[in-house]
Amino acid sequence: MRLHLALALATLTSSALTSGALISSAWADEVEDAHRQALQGRDSYWNCLAREYSPDHIKTMSAQDFTADIAAACPSERQNFRVTLMDYLSMQNPDAEAGTHLTTANRAIELAQKDIVTAFVRHKSRPD
Repeated sequence: MRLHLALALATLTSSALTSGALISSAWADEVEDAHRQALQGRDSYWNCLAREYSPDHIKTMSAQDFTADIAAACPSERQNFRVTLMDYLSMQNPDAEAGTHLTTANRAIELAQKDIVTAFVRHKSRPD
């Protein structure tokens, strides 16, 4: 009887471990998918911002006007990047305080905008 009970427990434990490994593997796949989506969102946003950095803008706009243009540009791509990055960050650190992931996503967006404006200003200041 003890042998049957021990065997049953061993089978149950083995089954639970296998099940846990599958859940863990599925979770890792979800995190990887969220990471991939965040990277795609970032790339889509960057590509959209790059389209704003066109020769026409470079020749005719002031740095202040270009900065305002970039801040308003690509609203759907910006929002998609924000959401996908927040999803990924939430999976990476689910215990973070409310708003932390939003702050991080907004900072990433600010840095992307700053980089393109910096490139614009540098290009404008170069003699032709």
